Amino acid sequence: MKKLSLKLLTITAFLLLASCAQKAKKAETTVIETVEEVSKVPIYDTNEPMTVLAAVAHAHGGWNDLWKKGDVEYTYDYRSNEKADVSTERYIFNSEASYGKYSQHQINVMPDKAGEVIQCFDGKETLVLVNGKKSEDPQLVGTGDFLRRANYYWFTMPYKLNDKGTVAKYLGQEEYNGKMYDKVHVTYDPEVTGKEQNDIYILYVNPETKLIDRFFFSLPFLGVEEPVIIANYEYEDIEGQMISTKRSYFMPSEQGYSEEPNLVQTMTNVKFDNGFTEETLMQ
Repeated sequence: MKKLSLKLLTITAFLLLASCAQKAKKAETTVIETVEEVSKVPIYDTNEPMTVLAAVAHAHGGWNDLWKKGDVEYTYDYRSNEKADVSTERYIFNSEASYGKYSQHQINVMPDKAGEVIQCFDGKETLVLVNGKKSEDPQLVGTGDFLRRANYYWFTMPYKLNDKGTVAKYLGQEEYNGKMYDKVHVTYDPEVTGKEQNDIYILYVNPETKLIDRFFFSLPFLGVEEPVIIANYEYEDIEGQMISTKRSYFMPSEQGYSEEPNLVQTMTNVKFDNGFTEETLMQ
């Protein structure tokens, strides 16, 4: 097992987001193309691992159903040790517009500094407000842009796994917590992504529910080339969408993995179809 350095462990919270944000930006056209496709009941055939990913998307409620809901709002708690970022999140699905208003920010957004922070990506550019005033700080704006794109990516991840450039391979079955899972290795074609080193996922798909309960992933952006970071997901059915309302992340160390997660993300008060537009997202 490849060990994460102390530096990586210190800043993983942000880099989990930054890594996925890069993929989120690549997938805009595929989202539109798959609106109708995922409404069909797919075949689940481990001999054809892309069918497994299609089944995963369908089991989560389907992209077509999510698209019709228009938008979402929820409360996001992003917690590591005794610190947390807590925000009201809003996304519009047809443009990937993303809004976050932080009531607490101790990890990624102006840590240990006072002031209300609002981030808004309208589908084209990101605006950051600090105490109601537009920020010109390139670091704050850059962080805001990463978080807006990445938070949207994580919310729609079951559908993003079917984007163009995905390369999937079936790895057989493995037992975890008394259940047998189908393992699928997922990475991305560098000719499509434009990156020499792409993220790697080892998905644990429950063959009964077709949900991803657990996965390992890499961070080549920081030299972590093997999928050694663990994510465990817990779901709730909210208006026909299986939402990962609790996500627990485990980082390897010299002693292996701890029993308690290094990072926990929760989503509460999830509400769809709020009627948001790019013009009203910040109201």
